[in-house]
Amino acid sequence: MISHIVLFKPGAAVGPAEKAAILENLAAAIALCPTVRGCRVGRRVRHGLPGYEAQMREDYQYALIVEFDDLAGLEGYLRHPAHERIGGLFTAAADASLAYDYELEDLAGARRLL
Repeated sequence: MISHIVLFKPGAAVGPAEKAAILENLAAAIALCPTVRGCRVGRRVRHGLPGYEAQMREDYQYALIVEFDDLAGLEGYLRHPAHERIGGLFTAAADASLAYDYELEDLAGARRLL
């Protein structure tokens, strides 16, 4: 499985209406791209325990994870016109963002990646 992982920090001027529009456009883009196998959106949680939280340089408030069967599926999504539209919305609304792609296995299959 290939996961497209986006960390997102919205700009201060991005209000509830703009966030809703981004989410609606994301849902439309996902629906138009047949290679998408799953999509999750989340908000960062804080636990306050000592350790890594204090070491984070940037507070990415949201995460987006889009899943594909293979690299060809990811590439099809990234080249799809619907992705271009949502990518533009994310870029315009972000104070900061990161996007990385990973090949993921369950623990039993992880040795294959090493």
